[in-house]
Amino acid sequence: MPVPPSAQEPGPRGGYFTGTLAAVDPEVHAAIAGELARQQNQIELIASENIVSRASLEALGSVMVNKTVEGYPGRRYYGGARFADAIETLAIGRAKALFGCAHANVQPHSGSQANLAVFLALVRPGDTILSMTLASGGHLSHGAAPNLTGKWFDVVQYGVREKDGLIDDDQVRRLAIEHRPRLIICGGSAYPRAIDFAKFRAVADDVGAWLLADIAHFAGLVAGGQHPSPLPHAHVVTATTYKNLRGARGGLILTEDAELARKIDKAVFPGVQGSVILNGIAAKAVCLGEALRPEFKEYAARVLDNARALAAALMDRGVHVVTGGTDTPLLLVDLRDKGLTGDLASDGLERAGLTCNKNTVPGDPKPPTVTSGLRFGVSAGTTRGFNVAEFETIGHLIADVLDGLATGDGAAEGAARAKVGELCHAFPIYPA
Repeated sequence: MPVPPSAQEPGPRGGYFTGTLAAVDPEVHAAIAGELARQQNQIELIASENIVSRASLEALGSVMVNKTVEGYPGRRYYGGARFADAIETLAIGRAKALFGCAHANVQPHSGSQANLAVFLALVRPGDTILSMTLASGGHLSHGAAPNLTGKWFDVVQYGVREKDGLIDDDQVRRLAIEHRPRLIICGGSAYPRAIDFAKFRAVADDVGAWLLADIAHFAGLVAGGQHPSPLPHAHVVTATTYKNLRGARGGLILTEDAELARKIDKAVFPGVQGSVILNGIAAKAVCLGEALRPEFKEYAARVLDNARALAAALMDRGVHVVTGGTDTPLLLVDLRDKGLTGDLASDGLERAGLTCNKNTVPGDPKPPTVTSGLRFGVSAGTTRGFNVAEFETIGHLIADVLDGLATGDGAAEGAARAKVGELCHAFPIYPA
């Protein structure tokens, strides 16, 4: 495909250092512009998404993308690492200060890779691990059958009680005693309630297991003092930076144990990763620095208030909220009472400008491609500026759309879309 004339400049480099994205690749530029418009004009309710600051965007798009390093600050396998070392050292120090821990590894590219590094550090293929089922709110990287962790390890899984959707503590202890796992995992991607880390640690100690706490979906609440910290109890903690920490995509590994810290660092590099994504580390440093500011505690408190307001509004409208509420930035809705499936409901909500994701619920008879539920998160909306009043309105809009889908009222989506537009206009993001 010929280069557009506007990208061609005199000289041997042909505008390589000066050509804009719009001029050099109008197709990619158009897609990005479309995504910006989508984010500006829809309300993001996907629990694993947020809206990063302009400072994070600048760091992610900086010249750090050009630099390659392997290893850790002061121990690189490439030269020219002075500023790379400075940035990663900042990120490490900020993570340790934010979570009050002795050691932080900021290199994992994602939460899944952070978890994989912990597996490599603590267990061997064939060892037994105990984790939460996907249907109960667990995560793929905790030993789900399609995942590498499910193929390489002997996975035993616990669930939630049918009567209330809460973790079945008795089952956790019984399975641990019966199977003697080497690693126990708590935390997940769709469990809305606070986890009793001390109780999990007691079980782990009784059977001689390591305890991993995956706090990816509520790390921002831990950092902001709105959720109990796992660090006094878990041997290792993994987290992500792109949910309610409001940063660019990436993972973290935290521990208080110096010997485990050495094992984890070796597991990350050279164990499961090679060179560092330095522009990602720079963006992580920015979001961790932002989270250390006093206003982040206010943000975390608003996230929890907003999540509970959304849950209450939905329940007031007769929507079945799993566990009857939430202690985290996310909540789970069971649609079986309305005769709806998650895939059809999420499509209808997106047409109304309310973006969420279909999700399995406890006891779900539907496959993961269909599901009987929806998962909602408030982190992005809270970053946008929404407070309790706005999330109460959003709850009613969601219920309007669900009722419309259940009764065949085609006008419900359009009416909700108009109100979504008003909210987005009142709370703009990335203004021109």
